[in-house]
Amino acid sequence: MSSEVIIVGGGVIGLLSAYRLAQVGKPVLLLESSFVGTEASWAGGGIVSPLYPWRYSPAVTALAHWSQDYYPQLGETLFQETGIDPEVHETGLYWLDLEDEDAALAWAEREGRPLRRVGIDQVHLTVPALGAGFATAIYMPGVANVRNPRLLQALRAALAKLSNVAIVEQCPVSGFVREGACIVGVQTAQGEMRAERVVVAAGAWSGKLLGTLGMELPVKPMKGQMILFKCAEDFLPSMVLAKRRYAIPRRDGHILVGSTLEDVGFDKTPTEDALESLRATSVDLLPALAEAEVVKHWAGLRPASPEGIPYIGPVPGHDGLWLNCGHFRNGLVLAPASCQLLADLMLERTPCIDPEPYAPTGRL
Repeated sequence: MSSEVIIVGGGVIGLLSAYRLAQVGKPVLLLESSFVGTEASWAGGGIVSPLYPWRYSPAVTALAHWSQDYYPQLGETLFQETGIDPEVHETGLYWLDLEDEDAALAWAEREGRPLRRVGIDQVHLTVPALGAGFATAIYMPGVANVRNPRLLQALRAALAKLSNVAIVEQCPVSGFVREGACIVGVQTAQGEMRAERVVVAAGAWSGKLLGTLGMELPVKPMKGQMILFKCAEDFLPSMVLAKRRYAIPRRDGHILVGSTLEDVGFDKTPTEDALESLRATSVDLLPALAEAEVVKHWAGLRPASPEGIPYIGPVPGHDGLWLNCGHFRNGLVLAPASCQLLADLMLERTPCIDPEPYAPTGRL
């Protein structure tokens, strides 16, 4: 099987990369080791913002701002094309009892983002379900969350409508096909598949795959566990975040609470300890959840990278090999900008943002 571009990985980064390239007529073959959209992209919370944006480097901020501004348009386009609504839901976000509140406000002023202090009494008026015991709050309006399983379904459906895209699932990639210094395809469970360019968008598994070329890509799995409650639709009008944990309302009253951060390799088994810890957090934040049933409890593997800065661009010394991986906790947040940047670089267009901080050159 031959194509112009092979994309390895069917999460949000792989799907959106395929969508961007296919829209300009590139023949794309997307390979997924299990089923499309069932790993980290499905497991995340879908907040369209880094949890603490002021603690990140300008490289992450640039991708985040571009993506945040673009998400409503992306959601609407996919809904129009597929009839599946990714539910880009603008609720705003409250941060409670931050120790670096001043740094957050200074960052927002520098970046022109609408972050402000709010009296805790005002927060209780706006979010009546919030627990007692919090002293300070800052609030950013306009912050959205996206219903990530629906986003993935919509991307899959949009790709299915394009005649120049093929998706092959249950097709693990074990290595690359080389001709001299060029990468001309991949070795898979279904045989050799060739392309002019290969994009690695395999999330936490990207480092393993690059290892088959003798390269050290510092991307590794970092487990996160989440729980889901079902409440009334108006139970939680805004996202809230305290002590590194958050509660996210969906439009239909589902509430996600997360998440853990565990360095346990490729084990994504949900644990009883995490369930108890997440339940305790839930009740601290929103005491009424003590009476609510946990609808679901799951785990996923984030692709951890140094400083959370993804690798986007061509790999030096390996013509034809490209990366779009290593987004750590922010794959869903950064996906629109990351995939636009990849497409811009591959198509030799003016890049949407400065590509230098993400270039694999000098970072591998």
